[in-house]
Amino acid sequence: MGLTASSFRALLAAGVSLTAAMAPASAQDAAASAPTDTKAQAPISTDTAQEIIVSARRRDETLLTVPIAVSAFSGDKLAKTGAIDLTDIQTVTPNTTFKAARGTNSTLAAFIRGVGQQDPVPGFEAGIGIYLDDVYLNRPQASVLDIYEVERIEVLRGPQGTLYGRNTIGGAVKYVTKRLPDDFAVTLRGTYGSYNETDGVVSVSAPIGDLFKVGVTGARLRHDGFGRNVNLGIDNYNKDVWAGRGTIEFESPDRRLFVRITGDYTDDRSNPRNGHRLIPGLLSGTPVLSDVFDTQAGLNNPKNSVKGGGISMSATAELTDHVTFRSISAYRGDKSYTPIDFDALPAVDVDVPAVYKNNQTSQEFQLLYKSDKLNGLIGYYYLGADASTGFDVLLYTTGGTALPGLDAYTRGDVRTETHSVYGDFTYDFTPKLSLSLGGRYTWDQRESQVFKANYLGGFTSEFGGNPTLLGVPSTNFQGKANFKKFTPRASLSYKITPEHMVYASYSVGFKGGGFDPRGTGSNAPISNAAAGRTYQDIYNFLLFKPETVKSYEIGWKGSLLDRRITFAVDGFYADYKDVQVPGSSGCTVGGVQTFCGITTNAAKARIKGAEFEGNAILARDFAGAGSSVNLGGTLGYIEAKYRSFIAGVPPTDVSDFRVFQNTPKWTTSGTLSATLPVAAGSLLASTTVSYRSLTHQFETASPFLDQAGYTLLDGNIVYTFATGRYSIGVHGKNLTNKKYKTAGYQYINVTAAGVPILTPTGGYTPTLGREGVATAFYGNPRQVLATFTAKF
Repeated sequence: MGLTASSFRALLAAGVSLTAAMAPASAQDAAASAPTDTKAQAPISTDTAQEIIVSARRRDETLLTVPIAVSAFSGDKLAKTGAIDLTDIQTVTPNTTFKAARGTNSTLAAFIRGVGQQDPVPGFEAGIGIYLDDVYLNRPQASVLDIYEVERIEVLRGPQGTLYGRNTIGGAVKYVTKRLPDDFAVTLRGTYGSYNETDGVVSVSAPIGDLFKVGVTGARLRHDGFGRNVNLGIDNYNKDVWAGRGTIEFESPDRRLFVRITGDYTDDRSNPRNGHRLIPGLLSGTPVLSDVFDTQAGLNNPKNSVKGGGISMSATAELTDHVTFRSISAYRGDKSYTPIDFDALPAVDVDVPAVYKNNQTSQEFQLLYKSDKLNGLIGYYYLGADASTGFDVLLYTTGGTALPGLDAYTRGDVRTETHSVYGDFTYDFTPKLSLSLGGRYTWDQRESQVFKANYLGGFTSEFGGNPTLLGVPSTNFQGKANFKKFTPRASLSYKITPEHMVYASYSVGFKGGGFDPRGTGSNAPISNAAAGRTYQDIYNFLLFKPETVKSYEIGWKGSLLDRRITFAVDGFYADYKDVQVPGSSGCTVGGVQTFCGITTNAAKARIKGAEFEGNAILARDFAGAGSSVNLGGTLGYIEAKYRSFIAGVPPTDVSDFRVFQNTPKWTTSGTLSATLPVAAGSLLASTTVSYRSLTHQFETASPFLDQAGYTLLDGNIVYTFATGRYSIGVHGKNLTNKKYKTAGYQYINVTAAGVPILTPTGGYTPTLGREGVATAFYGNPRQVLATFTAKF
């Protein structure tokens, strides 16, 4: 599988050796230019008319000429809006959802154009690929990346896979850190604000001789809780993170050879983030708390902890004026301990102590070609990854019979090994007309182990207990499956004038299948009643199929009035098949109420929509050189509908009662900003209003968890001193203090349409536990932050 540190060292050595072997021998020819994704770029902004440079196609292109739906944010832009982590950019990116998954501060749930993953179940590839300096992050744990020392963030919408890394079915997010400066430099950034937000980032870099540079960055990111756990007496929704990054860069004198080695580490010591109950306790009658950020959760074992990081090496050699070779080698690992109290009450009732462990080794080789008419690349990608989880589900009853200390334990381990070859080339028939053709062939192998058993006596040994096995294990499964797929891509673009370009594209996305690591083999249908349930029955029951999407897109990018107005508009249509929908429910195994994972391959879905991003300079140089007033805006519309959704026994089409998760029909934002020269410096004032329409948290509508449309208001004032070395700012987020749900848990008996089934007395019937589970998590409340930056 190639998952160990020694395997990474071998890959690292192979990458260095191959780069050195392919590079020319002479000092003049031995170097390669800095890799496209890490070299210094022109500033990127969404509120000025300057050229926006992206590398979405592995070469530098302006945002207005690349025939892809992509949003880009520079580090400077993010700093001036007070962005804290990756989730902050969702408000100004159409048809996009980035959020911390329920019950965590650092696990990312990402959706683009209706494609994504709500539940961070091991063994499921995320629908949206997250790349940190060209390294694909295989698991969502520790993927809510804090924004520090970032060069830019690019968000690519639609299937990706013919240009780099892992095949991703819904889109990709590229987080690119800054290259080290040529001279000794120190940068300090501090933040203080609401809830004692106290962030500090220190970066130091220096050249060593003429060929090497070294840099190190340390970050301390913290704030008090937005609410309290009134039962445990600790903060809820607090943040307590230490993070660091180290970099070594080598560049030859003629800038034709570039090697970059980076390592990063994050230690999140925040308290467990527990939800807010939406209904009184069905057994205890415990009332609902008044503050949505407060909780009464009782579980605090294990101690909440997320630790993760990795090391990578990127080496680029420009072999000739036309051919460049790249190697990207990486190892990453993370471990998360989290106590999840589903019922959010002191009672031991659906309490879930859990641990997630992930590690991955990846190697990528690319050969890039450039000329006047033909540009493109071919590549090879390898990933070996191990994702495992173990969790207790502490209950109390078997239906109506009390059984104190019942623990439904699950352990799942999924190993992934994948190889891919890909290529993508663009040919310019004329200066106006260009055709791009690409393809990828992917081999995925999944090897899974799933173990489920009931115990009496509380926590299993994984969480410090010593329970007694109740009956026999319900699942003790091992299986292996292979998935192969060729996915093509084609794009045709035409420059009507130097200021206007139209394009049309077709692409196919693919995500491999696997085995549900939380599934229960004893619930598999029996194909041969005389022989009983066979291994093949369990194999077929736990197996879920690959999913595919065929995406069609047309777009228009352009500028008007001497680039005072710039815009990008696109429309898309996608056929989505065998959609993977991981979920869970209460179930009965051996007469005992327990917890079961359920993964559905919804048969067919259709997604269509449109997107707009634009900026207008309303005034320029009206109060002296450098003054301007800008109006930027985004608009996303999407209609996502299941055409068939087969579920239940006997199999039934329930598509009329199923909805898309985390996919609001409308997402829109408007940003008004003004820059004025003040006392030899410059003052930037901006405000952003964003709106998201009705959002469903799960594939079934929920009166408890669905969030109605809401609007957020943010504001910023930043003053940059004359030299540009110092800046101060004040940032207001969610200024109207809107309360809005972002995630939740629900185990209440409902109809196919999601309507709760009431008892004769008007109460709810729980499907897991005794108190009933209807628990929500909320977006951040109003925050006002002051920032200071100094560069030496």
